[in-house]
Amino acid sequence: MQSRNRIAAIDAARALAVIGMVIVNVGPRSGDGLADVLHRIPLGRASLLFVLLAGLGISLLTRRARDSGGPLPWASLLWRSGLLLVGGLALQLLDHGVSVILPTYALLFLIALPVVRAPDRLLLVLAGALMVLGPVTWIFLQMVQGVRFASEPASLTDSPLLILHKVLLSSPYPVITWAGPFLLGMWLGRRRLSDRVLQRRMIVTGAIAAVAGRMISLALVAWLGEPSNTIGFDRLVTSVAHSQMPLWLLSGTGSALLALGVLLRLGRVVDRWLWPLVATGQLALTIYVAHLFALALLIRPEPHTLAEGVLISFVLSVLAIVGATLWRRYFKQGPFEALLRDPWNHPRIPTRLRTAPDAETTPPSHPPRNSTSPRTRSKEEPIQPASATPLTGLKIGPRPHLLTGPSGRQPAQMPVPHPPRVTDFPAGAGQG
Repeated sequence: MQSRNRIAAIDAARALAVIGMVIVNVGPRSGDGLADVLHRIPLGRASLLFVLLAGLGISLLTRRARDSGGPLPWASLLWRSGLLLVGGLALQLLDHGVSVILPTYALLFLIALPVVRAPDRLLLVLAGALMVLGPVTWIFLQMVQGVRFASEPASLTDSPLLILHKVLLSSPYPVITWAGPFLLGMWLGRRRLSDRVLQRRMIVTGAIAAVAGRMISLALVAWLGEPSNTIGFDRLVTSVAHSQMPLWLLSGTGSALLALGVLLRLGRVVDRWLWPLVATGQLALTIYVAHLFALALLIRPEPHTLAEGVLISFVLSVLAIVGATLWRRYFKQGPFEALLRDPWNHPRIPTRLRTAPDAETTPPSHPPRNSTSPRTRSKEEPIQPASATPLTGLKIGPRPHLLTGPSGRQPAQMPVPHPPRVTDFPAGAGQG
């Protein structure tokens, strides 16, 4: 049950990132009033939460290969990376006014391959170093070239070299600065997330980092003054969202740790009462793509006022939550999540829920007991976590009450298929 609660908390965190992404991408992002400031709280935080969860999902996906010393699922990661790259570049052609983050995820997945087996301490050191040295290098390259990066997202019409340059250095989500939070997520994915001590440390550390990054920036700006308009190392004092600077990365990543830590702490509550939020996180990629089409075809050029933006964001969020909940009642994964499954490795399994609960989980070593319900299993019959998935949401299996009969008993005579290995949507997007 602890594993189930942990997976549910991770999916719920992804749902918060999706909702934050919707709010930020709908806009507007201008205005200095209190309501405008509160409306911009997800800006620069939702996308970092996505990246952190992406790295965490990669560690969950490769855990079996690391523990057993077997081959890494490099083919699966390459498949996902290729789809995310091409799909993200194509989605950028839509007139939605959003910087699509999927190409950055594609490259981060490739970066993950060489460090999957790296020691925990090395992974943590790399994460911390990149959160400092990445922004410094980003500034240095612009100073050497004498050209300020345009911060434009890559699209399918760009040349291969330009796409690589944008994704690595000059897009709104340059890999050179976003790799740090991603590697931190990979390190976090190796921890025992059900540990109450770890959860408390995540909450405390995340809260301190979120506040400290902002406070240090304000103090430095008051002492040294605002950064100039020309690119230079004086920019290191800022914590403005999407500035690519260390203090913003520290504050935003701290917020992500805080949110994830709280949800992990409330894992049982999340699994029992917040399952619509869990379902939303499991369909993160589908919701992300759908919201881009909605912005391009139905919403733009709106909104023009904060009230319009709040109303549109609320409607889209409610539709996402309700739609995901209904979809997961009948299907195991979303349509775009299904695309990320490498087609050569898995048998064709109907997506309709016709078998026993937790159809994606590892079959038990002995027959199930007819008199045992999913929530009252004995210690001899642990519930196995579903397969981890980095860009589709971590699967926790269908809700038990949807698959039990009037007596509440499980259909013990039906076999549980072997779990397909799917990915977990780390997705974040837009200017979140």
